[in-house]
Amino acid sequence: MPTLAVTIAEVRAAIAAAKEDARDRGVAEPLVALVPTMGALHRGHLALVERAQQLADVVVVSVFVNPLQFSEAEDLERYPRDLETDLATLETVDRPGSTSIVFAPSAAEMYPDGKTQTKVSAGAIGNSLEGRSRAGHFDGVLVVVDKLLNIVQPDSVLFGQKDAQQVFVVSRMVRDLNIPVTVEVVETVREDDGLALSSRNRFLDERERLAARVLSRTLEAAESAAVSGIDAVIAAAQSAGMGEPLVSLEYLSVVNPATFLPVDDGYHGRAIVLVAARVGNTRLIDNEAVYLGG
Repeated sequence: MPTLAVTIAEVRAAIAAAKEDARDRGVAEPLVALVPTMGALHRGHLALVERAQQLADVVVVSVFVNPLQFSEAEDLERYPRDLETDLATLETVDRPGSTSIVFAPSAAEMYPDGKTQTKVSAGAIGNSLEGRSRAGHFDGVLVVVDKLLNIVQPDSVLFGQKDAQQVFVVSRMVRDLNIPVTVEVVETVREDDGLALSSRNRFLDERERLAARVLSRTLEAAESAAVSGIDAVIAAAQSAGMGEPLVSLEYLSVVNPATFLPVDDGYHGRAIVLVAARVGNTRLIDNEAVYLGG
């Protein structure tokens, strides 16, 4: 059963106690891993927790719907919240020898004075792709991740590859600010039909759920065409994504994973194909790593 902490003082005390317990069991230097989430946990989140258990003696899962990463156009209150179910879900991967702590603070606990005066900027990349339609989103992500890293002091922090741009800006923050933590990235977990798992999938009705499969088909087409270069990738992806009336494409982009900038014509090497679309009223994202030019 995970230990529940709802204040910063409680989670720090729980981590200290868990590390002391590990030392009593013969672990000289207990390691701590952090899995930041906004709750509504699914198998994708559990994959992060299971990887964290492999890396560390103490696993902290944060459950916090961060208001700073929602723009005015987004419905913060609509985001699903069910801590009791999340705790039960985490129990299914509870493992002997690994201590699990759930940190579920309130917004008042994390931001006692309201929005922080101190900002962390994602820079130009934070205003592209996801940031173009979600103003201030990545700055809000970086603030809360920085706070969580300072609160928990983990040795590693885990994110899913589905949120590729988030992984990039967090990794750059860690590098730029010399934060002593290793960023671990876990492969996207998918349904049998290819749809990437997301907390937002629960908003899809049956027809929208079927239509949403076009995102993974778009990426599959892009990957199949990668040997022929960027133009072929874009053409194949656009062709695969056409003809689904319930899906409205927001962007399709191919970026260099080292810079997260769009690749040039003639580029050869590793790239990430990113797609975002609205399926009915629900916004979904996905991505796939490819190797352009064979």
